[in-house]
Amino acid sequence: MGDGPSNDRIARRLDEVADRLAALGADEYRVRAWHRAATAVRTWPRPLLDVWAEGGLPALQELPGVGERIGAAIDELLGTGSLSRLERLRADMGTEASLRAVPGLGRRLIARLSDLGIRTLDDLELAARTGELERVPGFGARRVAAIGHFLAARRQARARLRPGAAAEPDVGELLDVDLEYRERASRGELPRVSPHRFNPEGASWLPLLHTERGPTAYTAVYSNTALAHASGATADWVVLYFSRGLTERQRTVVTETAGPMAGLRVVRGREPECRRHYRALGQLRRTRPLPPPPTPPTPPSPPRPSPTV
Repeated sequence: MGDGPSNDRIARRLDEVADRLAALGADEYRVRAWHRAATAVRTWPRPLLDVWAEGGLPALQELPGVGERIGAAIDELLGTGSLSRLERLRADMGTEASLRAVPGLGRRLIARLSDLGIRTLDDLELAARTGELERVPGFGARRVAAIGHFLAARRQARARLRPGAAAEPDVGELLDVDLEYRERASRGELPRVSPHRFNPEGASWLPLLHTERGPTAYTAVYSNTALAHASGATADWVVLYFSRGLTERQRTVVTETAGPMAGLRVVRGREPECRRHYRALGQLRRTRPLPPPPTPPTPPSPPRPSPTV
């Protein structure tokens, strides 16, 4: 059979549909149906491309856990290489319409968020993570808590918790996500959000990545803290948020500037493990630093304080 999407690639698209439906507040049964279909596709012993070539749409719809509607989606993906349902969901997630799925947000508050550059669910998540949301007028403790629960459920849908998972991923996985983020950001492949802090022009400059490694859901973003701006590190420091279910933690990955790991990416707080990781790869004794990735979009400069008269 000719080239075409693998079972794993098809399953990832179905999982993404499920995750985006969950983030938009869709019925739990629908979300689970797409996840079940993804699992069935991922574990099917034959390439679905062959099944489709031999039996067409009816053969796909007969697969356990797939059914009529999702079978039609797979048929479209195999026939055209794209999935219109997923494209529409991606578009919805990138507009203010997606905020209407958040409990406690009406038109007035959505308009207020929009004025601050918070126009999508990704913008809202970033504002919630950085504490900016609590400073927006009209967002009291109860409303912020409800939004927090909604965002936690969104992360849980992406993570698809598996029993027995370790408390925190190994540094190799964290560094792999860091690399994916920086490479895709440099190629302009990631959506950009408009952080409220240090961004008076409201520019959409901050790349945001959602990805998964096994049972772990990741969100990666360049650091937008005062320290990162003061240090000139907004194009180097990467904050990784990772969760399994409702439990979320974070780590920051930076380029080491001194010592045997100079020039290498290091997970702050886990330097000994990073040394063992690079030693196993034969990279610890490099005489020159690794080449940096292409420079991502430069954030706007924070406004300078007016001189005191």
